[in-house]
Amino acid sequence: TGENHSVREFVQLAFEAAGIRNWEDFVVSNVSAHMRPAEVDYLIADASKAKKMLGWEPKTSFKQLVGMMVKADLEQEKRNGE
Repeated sequence: TGENHSVREFVQLAFEAAGIRNWEDFVVSNVSAHMRPAEVDYLIADASKAKKMLGWEPKTSFKQLVGMMVKADLEQEKRNGE
């Protein structure tokens, strides 16, 4: 989509989709031991080539995609009895 989203935003939306508002009680952030030494600051996809060559454009927003992912995971857990 050419949009920039942080891991923090993904986590907030995922917890919200699962009905959990206090995500910070479950997630440890900014732990230097988990940081990659050669981290890339920004990774933004560019779908312009797909649009130009295939006529494809994204139809799902970031928030919708996160919600779909969480819903699928919760449904799978329910089917597995966990």
